[in-house]
Amino acid sequence: MIPTEFDTDMLVLAIWGVIFLIFIVNLFRSIRLVPTKSAYIVERLGKYHSTLDAGFHALIPFADKVAYIHDLKEETIDVPPQECFSSDEVNVEVDGVIYLSVVDPVKASYGVTDYRYAAIQLAQTTTRSVIGTLELDRTFEERDLISAKVVEVLDQAGASWGIRVHRYEIKNITPPETVKNAMEMQVNAERERRALLAKSEGDKQSKINRSEGVKQEMINLSEGEMQRRINEAEGKAQEILALAQATAESIEKLAAVISAPGGRNALRMQLGEQYLSKLNKLGKAGSRVVVPANLVDFQQWMSAIGLQEDKTTN
Repeated sequence: MIPTEFDTDMLVLAIWGVIFLIFIVNLFRSIRLVPTKSAYIVERLGKYHSTLDAGFHALIPFADKVAYIHDLKEETIDVPPQECFSSDEVNVEVDGVIYLSVVDPVKASYGVTDYRYAAIQLAQTTTRSVIGTLELDRTFEERDLISAKVVEVLDQAGASWGIRVHRYEIKNITPPETVKNAMEMQVNAERERRALLAKSEGDKQSKINRSEGVKQEMINLSEGEMQRRINEAEGKAQEILALAQATAESIEKLAAVISAPGGRNALRMQLGEQYLSKLNKLGKAGSRVVVPANLVDFQQWMSAIGLQEDKTTN
């Protein structure tokens, strides 16, 4: 069938329509609105031209194109689990997470094919090499050392990749089941040892406290007894002193009375009265009493007890 003139015109119109549609599409695609914390890498005729920051940008249709789009915010990348051997030949499974951000979009686009994949691979190899220098027990204690070493290596490589590694964290270190069981038994044994040690220390301290209490009690009792005796002795001394002072005062008063006129005769009469009263009591009690031969001679009694009549007063 031979195409007619109408068919030819329709074909030409369709071609122009497609061309116009392609032009409109590229015109709209040349207008770019870049979000905050994002960077667009623009190539002109296949060569790097510029980096678009946040805001409105217009490109040349057909000549410019956005080759790479980078998110400048900090992102988290999971490091898949991998098998590592410690220095004592124990196989452990280690995984982690990387926190990084793009600081140079141009290097991140052209310095490495895929900076995320490269960072994961470098983190895994560095982790294997660091764990290979540690014993199994130290791998659980030296997480900070492993993380710091991985961050140091990634930072050195990231300088040419246009990225900055902020930190690397190990999520899990999983040993084999046999090693895990042995470690649990070791932990239980260590816990029991600490419990026994704590109990023995408690018993020791309890005995020390009891002995110190008994010692302090004995000291207190002895000090109390000593103080009681001291107090009794001081009381007796005060009593003796008081009696001596009273006796001395009574003697002084008696001497003063005797020295007074008629004092000696009064004393002789009082002593005689007391003497006769004492004889009366002894006689009533049935006691044997020895009396002077002459009971009537009162002067003889007084002489017997050492008191003579005062010649000066008679």
